[in-house]
Amino acid sequence: MWFVNFLRKSLFARLKAKFMSLYAVQNYLKILPYVRPYWIRALAAVLITIPIGSMDAVIAWSLKPYMDVVMVEKSTSSTMYIPVLIIVFSILQSLLNYLATYLNTWVGRKIANDVKIDLFDKLMHYDAGFFDRSSSGEVQFRFNQDVDMACNGLLSNLKLFTTRVFSSLSLICVLFYNSWQLAIVAVLVLVGALYPLTTVRRRLKSVVSKTIFSGAEVMTHYNETFSGNRIVASYNLYDYQGQRFRETLKTVFKLGIKMIQRTGMMSPLMHFVVSLGIAAVIWLGSYLIVTHQITAGNFVSFITALVMLYNPIKSIGNNYNNVQLALMAMERVFSLLETVPAIVDKPGAKELKTIEKEIEYKDVCFEYLPGKPVLKDINLKVHIGETIAFVGNSGGGKTTLVNLLPRFYDVTSGAVLIDGTDVRDLELNSLRDKIAVVFQDNFLFNGTIRENILLGKEDATEEQINNAVRSACLEDFVRSLDAGLDTQIGERGVLLSGGQKQRIAIARAFIKNAPIVILDEATSALDNKSEAVVQEAINNLMEDRTVFIIAHRLSTVRNADKIVVVNYGEIAEIGSHDELLGRENSVYGSLYRTQLK
Repeated sequence: MWFVNFLRKSLFARLKAKFMSLYAVQNYLKILPYVRPYWIRALAAVLITIPIGSMDAVIAWSLKPYMDVVMVEKSTSSTMYIPVLIIVFSILQSLLNYLATYLNTWVGRKIANDVKIDLFDKLMHYDAGFFDRSSSGEVQFRFNQDVDMACNGLLSNLKLFTTRVFSSLSLICVLFYNSWQLAIVAVLVLVGALYPLTTVRRRLKSVVSKTIFSGAEVMTHYNETFSGNRIVASYNLYDYQGQRFRETLKTVFKLGIKMIQRTGMMSPLMHFVVSLGIAAVIWLGSYLIVTHQITAGNFVSFITALVMLYNPIKSIGNNYNNVQLALMAMERVFSLLETVPAIVDKPGAKELKTIEKEIEYKDVCFEYLPGKPVLKDINLKVHIGETIAFVGNSGGGKTTLVNLLPRFYDVTSGAVLIDGTDVRDLELNSLRDKIAVVFQDNFLFNGTIRENILLGKEDATEEQINNAVRSACLEDFVRSLDAGLDTQIGERGVLLSGGQKQRIAIARAFIKNAPIVILDEATSALDNKSEAVVQEAINNLMEDRTVFIIAHRLSTVRNADKIVVVNYGEIAEIGSHDELLGRENSVYGSLYRTQLK
């Protein structure tokens, strides 16, 4: 019975290995479209490795006539060309090696850049949920470092392997030329030495995924410390952050050691097997020389070829590990490229040209995590030109509600409709072109004020820019700057105050000139003076537009056409400021009076 179980497990393991190898080959073939534009250089880089590897055999082959003529016959007349031939071939080999390295690097980086461009395009189109689930370190690692490891690492190791393959083939020919008996022993030992490489992928795979996660976590620590440097300093978090970083490095260290434990014995094992092969060849070769089956020149030439063949084999384990890591990185890269973002255009999606009547939330339910509803059966109609304010408890679902309109997320059930058409049936770009968003913490890109304003409309005229600056109450601030609109603002607008950032974001929304405006806590983080200026800019932005306001400060929403109180994912009440204050036991009235106090 145990024998049957053994056979079954063995057969299953073989089938699984075969399936995985076929799957791996299928993944590797996916890189061919990226190689195609550079196939001439890529092919040249591979073809150059043929003479590079084959020239190793020249030195070993030349030793036979040299030994037989010089050492045995004591003559030099017919062997004077051999040292010159070796020098010429070595120079040629060195030049070809340089050319192959250059071509491999050029092709590898070109391919890596093309893959990174496609991945970056994919990254920009991922839904908000992807960024909620992923850390910055993970994104950098998977979208950048994995590509370098896959493309550059694979091609550089490919050069090494193809060179050694052709070198090995030419050297094996020299072995058989000198003695077929010794060559058979040498080849059998070579096969035995290479056998451990067949288990590398299985040994590496489980550890590599954990190592990648830990490596991404290290990057996240750097990103958090960079972005949160003021928090680290103001709260004296040096020990806290340092301890977290040390714990992560400890995990990375353990995984690195585990990888060495699983694969580190291969090179020593191969070294031992190769040493046995050399010992066997010397023992058998001595017998063949004594029995006059081979000459001393044959034996010296054979041993030289054998050492040249075996020496790279002893260290090939480490290179093979790197190749497997590169191939695994390639699989991860193509799994990303093949992932379809959760929010995309439906086939036959319609272009949203104008918004004429209303926006409706119909029986809308939403969950970030299955079984944990954030919005429950939301029903709301907003007529074009109205200003709607959402207020209520923190975490009640206000921001989620407005995020469903531009499809940052899709509803779990129900529908968000524009003029009776589900937003999921509209072209995503045309939908978002009709919506301008001003967040509480607006992201500004590294560059100038002008460049950040023009993100709303890249082809805006100077007159449109000036109108936006004036409407956003930025005129005095811009006039006070030496470089005006061309002033550099630093990464994330670090050189600006909160109010200045908000007004640039409002100017960006003005330039976009979208019919729908979403104001998500646009003034909540500002002091009273900054709020007054920003509120004036917001009032200008709201004119003749449909506006969705999320606010904690109820004084900013008094003039809204409708105030929607959202508590715990449900609409508690709807009405104007005066209507809600006049109602008995009004939730809004209670909130308003609490803030007044």
